[in-house]
Amino acid sequence: MVSVAIQGEDKRFPVRRIYCVGRNYAEHIREMGADERENPFFFQKPADAIVEDGAAVAYPPFTKDFQYEIELVLAIGKGGVEIAVEDAANHIFGIAAGIDLTRRDVQIQARKTGRPWEIGKSFDASAPIGAIVPLKEGFLPDKGALSLRVNDEIRQKADISDMIWNSAEIVSQLSRQYALVAGDLIYTGTPAGVGPVVPGDEVVGEIKGVGTIRVTITDPR
Repeated sequence: MVSVAIQGEDKRFPVRRIYCVGRNYAEHIREMGADERENPFFFQKPADAIVEDGAAVAYPPFTKDFQYEIELVLAIGKGGVEIAVEDAANHIFGIAAGIDLTRRDVQIQARKTGRPWEIGKSFDASAPIGAIVPLKEGFLPDKGALSLRVNDEIRQKADISDMIWNSAEIVSQLSRQYALVAGDLIYTGTPAGVGPVVPGDEVVGEIKGVGTIRVTITDPR
């Protein structure tokens, strides 16, 4: 079973499903040419898309525009449905820094034709994630700087307080659509500044007080 490291512990977090939030930062919505007044929506990645800190990620096939998206990730520790916003923190085991890797040209083409996004989002090694930091007594941070660097150049810089839906609201909304189960991960959306990477690039995402995720892009397999 796919699992993720837990900071400060020998045991690991077994992954069941990966959910991702689309369009959760206004500036990113604008740079993608979408209507920022629309509600965010959810899509999924397969659990075996997970790669951990320090991994080499091969440039994927079927794209000429391979892009990064830094994101806060929520790790569900207690399942439920119709979870109230005020109770959401009690369902979250921990948080981590993650990167939603995207075949942007393929995603945009799918969007134009009204087809599902999976081909642009749900491919091999598309879900890098750092170690999960357990929450302290249900305290869910509502602010914290997040950034992404490519070869030491800052490409994304924002704060999780800029999210349109905060973490508790995301859990509540998602639990209305799916029964959440311990082991689920939720990638909460990315700020503006997304862009392409090529083989040889080192990509480092960081969230203050949470941790980092570092991957190197290598030649296609």
